Amino acid sequence: MTELKEMNELFDRLFPICRSITGAGVRETIEILQEYIPLTMHGVQTGTKVFDWKIPKEWVIREAWIKDEQGNEIINMKNSNLHVVNYSEPIYAVLSLEELKKNIHTMPHLPEAVPYVISYYKERWGFCMSQNQLDSLKDGNYQIYIDSEKIDGELNYAHAILPGKSKKEILISTYICHPSMANNELSGPIVASFLYNRLKKWENREFSYRFVFIPETIGAITYLHQHGRELQEQLHSGVVLTCLGGKDMPLSYKKSRNEGAPLNDLMEYLVNKEKKEFQIRPFTPLYGSDERQYCSPGFNLPVGQFSKMIYGAYSGYHNSLDTKEVMTIEALVDSLNEIEYILKLQELNGYYINQKPFGEPKLDKYDLYPDINAPALRGRSSNKVLDSRQQLNQILTLLNYSDGEHQLIDLAKTLGYPLEDYAISIDALKEHNLIEGPFFEKGEILS
Repeated sequence: MTELKEMNELFDRLFPICRSITGAGVRETIEILQEYIPLTMHGVQTGTKVFDWKIPKEWVIREAWIKDEQGNEIINMKNSNLHVVNYSEPIYAVLSLEELKKNIHTMPHLPEAVPYVISYYKERWGFCMSQNQLDSLKDGNYQIYIDSEKIDGELNYAHAILPGKSKKEILISTYICHPSMANNELSGPIVASFLYNRLKKWENREFSYRFVFIPETIGAITYLHQHGRELQEQLHSGVVLTCLGGKDMPLSYKKSRNEGAPLNDLMEYLVNKEKKEFQIRPFTPLYGSDERQYCSPGFNLPVGQFSKMIYGAYSGYHNSLDTKEVMTIEALVDSLNEIEYILKLQELNGYYINQKPFGEPKLDKYDLYPDINAPALRGRSSNKVLDSRQQLNQILTLLNYSDGEHQLIDLAKTLGYPLEDYAISIDALKEHNLIEGPFFEKGEILS
């Protein structure tokens, strides 16, 4: 199958699952993803203290419905798991419509939408339905039933590490805790899974890549509690993947709080110098996803976020209008292509060291410069290649600025060629041992 068909199939398997921050839905999701990416699943027991938080009891939900006096079913979570407030307490009661409405959630401004409502850390129960459906209910008594319990269990997360030449890592993080929403839940895990398999095919990966699948917020905090020191020591850069659907929408990067984050510099270069059709948003702790935890001041990790149809900015955010048809699998393929492209450039964008720095090397000896100065050859980088002098310009600039002080984007600014075009020139110089690299820290060069 093509990637598009495989993504579509994975979506259809994951969408019906009733996920939360704990429980069988998270484990089932991880088990399905393990067919696509070699994830190792971990569990952290209820009651475990993780910084200022504590792992909550595991939520078990079996059934939830409302019926009228004649026994006619009004809503049932079997039809949509958004119909029950996530983490609801159990209840069986007969209530008047007036009493029932106190625990019914709707979205009056979107009268056809069923909202997604959570109450993880305060005990309550509730149902969700469209405003139109609520308005259609007649006075009378209603049976309500939520068959749920909270047990001592565990919070689950999963990760996989794809090794490269360096132990320095790129973090790819996404969340797996929302029930039956397309863009806001499944776009991140699906793109991350297929990104792993794209990167696995790369020859000579410079970085190692850490793929993390967690419940949002509490999962990120738990992961940092268990792996934060590793990330502090090994992380070069990272990104949270969320809300990556949306046809014909540009990929948007939310900057890391860490001003030295390599992706901050790279994305600024691509947007401002190469005029790529990406968007850049400033870091803020006021909204967003798990980048807020990775960028908390105690860690201040170089982690940003990629989105497309951004949370809070589309009508289906956190409600039943967030569907595959609105998100589109085609948009996920576009996001996958764009993120892979950016990660390839990040691998290229390091520091290089000139191995013959005393004067220019005799480039014609390596067939990198014409061995005759004639008008017909002045646009050539060698006797063989006619390229309007682009390659020769790149080679001369690379040699001069490969001093361990300038990253590739620093010297690329002087010529104006697309960053990816430097790969051929770098390979040619490395083939003849004229430069060494890339290095990604000055300390790495000195060692």
